[in-house]
Amino acid sequence: LDAPESAVADPATDPVEAEFWATVEREDLGALAETLDIAAGDTFSDVLPRLSSWRRRRKEQSTVDGWRYGITWTRLPEPESRDRAGVWLVPVGAERLRDDWITACLRALTGRGLTPVPVPVEPATDRETLAARLVEAAGDKDIAGVLSLLSVDGSPAPAAPALTTGAALSVLLVQALGDAGIGAPLWCATRNAVGVSPAEGVTEPWQAQVWGLGRVVALEHARRWGGLVDLPDLIDDRIAGRLAAVLGRSAQASAGAKDGPAAKDGKAAGPAADRPAEDQVAIRDRGVFGRRLARLPASGSGPRWSPRGTVLVTGGTGALGAHVARWLAGAGAEHLVLSGRRGPEAPGAAALTAELEALGVRVTVAACDVADREALAALLAEHPVNAVVHAAGTAEAGMLADTGLDAFAATVAAKSLGAWHLHELLGETELDAFVLFSSISGVWGGGGQAAYSAANAFLDGLAEHRRSRGLTATAIAWGPWAEGGMVADTGDEERLRQRGLTVLRPDRAIAALHGALSDGDGTVTVADVDWERFIVPFTLSRPSALLSDLPEVRAALATGTAGRAGTAGHTGQAAEASALREKLSGLSGGEQERLLVDVVCAHAAAVLGHSGSSAVEPDLPFRDLGFDSLTAVELRNLLTADTGLALPATLVFDHPTPEAIARQLWSELVGEAGSSEVSVFSELDRLEAVISTAAAEETVRSGVRRRLRELLSLLNSTGEQSRSGDPGDRGEDGRAPSDARRLADATVEDIFDLIDKDLENS
Repeated sequence: LDAPESAVADPATDPVEAEFWATVEREDLGALAETLDIAAGDTFSDVLPRLSSWRRRRKEQSTVDGWRYGITWTRLPEPESRDRAGVWLVPVGAERLRDDWITACLRALTGRGLTPVPVPVEPATDRETLAARLVEAAGDKDIAGVLSLLSVDGSPAPAAPALTTGAALSVLLVQALGDAGIGAPLWCATRNAVGVSPAEGVTEPWQAQVWGLGRVVALEHARRWGGLVDLPDLIDDRIAGRLAAVLGRSAQASAGAKDGPAAKDGKAAGPAADRPAEDQVAIRDRGVFGRRLARLPASGSGPRWSPRGTVLVTGGTGALGAHVARWLAGAGAEHLVLSGRRGPEAPGAAALTAELEALGVRVTVAACDVADREALAALLAEHPVNAVVHAAGTAEAGMLADTGLDAFAATVAAKSLGAWHLHELLGETELDAFVLFSSISGVWGGGGQAAYSAANAFLDGLAEHRRSRGLTATAIAWGPWAEGGMVADTGDEERLRQRGLTVLRPDRAIAALHGALSDGDGTVTVADVDWERFIVPFTLSRPSALLSDLPEVRAALATGTAGRAGTAGHTGQAAEASALREKLSGLSGGEQERLLVDVVCAHAAAVLGHSGSSAVEPDLPFRDLGFDSLTAVELRNLLTADTGLALPATLVFDHPTPEAIARQLWSELVGEAGSSEVSVFSELDRLEAVISTAAAEETVRSGVRRRLRELLSLLNSTGEQSRSGDPGDRGEDGRAPSDARRLADATVEDIFDLIDKDLENS
């Protein structure tokens, strides 16, 4: 066998080919025979199928290895230590206001020119009370930023025991700041919630929930988000100086955004920057570190992990749990305990049990909610386990601004509480594996997934916490799985692909799980991402330092394929917003609305993966078009880039059709002056277009003429009432307030309804 020159000369072109031909080049017959399972008496016809099979397996493994990512921490340049100024609101748990660590954080700001205004928050505070408290604390001050110290309270939240008080109050704080109209950047501080090196343990994994929450806030409320900062136990002068510098830089960037070229009533696009702002940082005595996503090495070729004895799979009758159970049954497990809330009554549970038992494994299907500690303790007492795979969980989507604390806690409970109960109840038990099924939403966030992101970030933190204590743990942050999982149908798969996420084939996902266990990985992200496609919508409203070191992302930004997602993104957004305003200024009211409808439909089509805007009907509700929470945020981001407006994450839900959004954009871009007149004339333009295409039959045209005469009569009578009505019934501007305004705001359908009612009364 002669190796192809290219394979020997450039092994990087294909590691699978390179591995094989390197073995051939070395003439290592023993290694080659072991690799291909060749016996001494085998003929070439025996070897060829084995060679082909080996190559297919290695190709598959190479594909899976390309999905492996991990979190690293890169040391950042030392921040400038010069004094800064500005008033900072500092929400803090009322019961912890005098804690040494809290006092040290406040002193860090005061000693370096910043003016902290503590805002004590009681554990049972609700959203409305907190908003009022923030308004009172802000007064008429110019607020430079908000530094939350709430997350360090690890006691159960009175209103939602599934959450810590710190996590619950952090959720309410984000919502209350929006309610209060405080747009200064919010930074959430944690204490030992992340580890910047393998030697540094995570002692407070519950605070990792706030990191998951923050990653979603950065997407849903980009303009008023500052970042996440993790601090050590001791806040000395060096730590204090670095903290003040990080916060001060954020406040300066926010002020630059308000004064930027696209500013209009404080609704500016962000400032230009040489690189994405660092918004996930850890401050340590040896420096400031920024969080990064990086590719992991390929899975090793050492001994492969195999199950033994009894393995518990939580969520075992669900789609992902069933795939895992089948693999475990075929890989050596003797007894599988599949837990779920419905137990044997779960759909497909009986068929799955029969399938697994046919493979020779004993199966127990148990009705057990792992968030119920007593029920889980009883299950573990009845079935001592050798390994655990925690795959239970729910993923209810919703914008954070509209999510109640109860709903947030319910989503968090299944994953976070279940994992914590397993951790506590198994204690120091020596396990072969403790696997936590996490999600990419906990790694980089996802619009509409604040609670799910918080829960999964906790799982990653728990894995690091266990490993720092010498206990086994592997947390895998999965991309979307095919054949079940959280992806409902092929339509969902296509929408994800259009956004740069390809669903994982279950057999390949299981291969990745096997590889992670064999390599002893602690935390690993497994996702098939087309970064060139993904980076555009993800960074439209806020560049991402987290993803900035990935070679594919750098290449996309360098070649311009990511457009406004690059380092000049904010400047590009300002230019686009200015260009749109200029176009609108030269158009009549009706033309302005039609242009904005076209803009909204074009972006909606792009988000949904359509080739043209004709696939989007302007008057069709977004839910009927196929929008979900993720696509809603992407559309908001695109429109934010085009308009320069501070549009809410709930835009699609507040204005449920493209036409409705276009009207809202018009009111904000053009202003209130002349809105009534433009609304009437734009509707008349539409009416004219409809009439010009009406049927040729005389009966139809006769009916149209009759209705138009009635409309003219209605308009004339309204005018007479406006001129002769009782002055006491008029508005401050002297105009009759009712009929004229109703007509000004009426749609074509409303006008025809008025005509029909008028005809009925005549």
